[in-house]
Amino acid sequence: MTTPYCYSTTYILDKAHFDECYTQSVKPDPTLKPYYKAMGFGLIGIALIFADVSLYLAYFFVGLGVIEALNVKYNKAWWLMRQMMSKAANNEVTLIVDEQGISTQSQYVKSQILWTDIYRIVPTEKGFLITHKTGTSYLSNRSLDEACCAFIKAKI
Repeated sequence: MTTPYCYSTTYILDKAHFDECYTQSVKPDPTLKPYYKAMGFGLIGIALIFADVSLYLAYFFVGLGVIEALNVKYNKAWWLMRQMMSKAANNEVTLIVDEQGISTQSQYVKSQILWTDIYRIVPTEKGFLITHKTGTSYLSNRSLDEACCAFIKAKI
């Protein structure tokens, strides 16, 4: 009789962890497409400047365009800052990978992703992107041993 697989570890949600999560899960778009919304706000603002409308509204749209362009340009830094300001930052997380699924527990969050809820597991350079019913999660290899990585790969 074989015993059910269970792997448990703890790690800290530090800046290095969040940086790895971002770089492994977000694909940068080198085209101008992410800036289209910023350009649209800017063009609307410029058009409103020449129209017979309040200049406050026109400058508001121009300002929105600038803010949106900065959001696209500094997306990673902005995301990292928000994560580091969250109450979960610099706290310990317990990760459990077993026959049921993948569970994470911390002082603020307790979640479980069942294997039956997972649609796709994509291995990345430094971990796994796990697509499930409620979205996509990233699991870093830094917190996994070789047996656990093999177990997850067997679930693909």
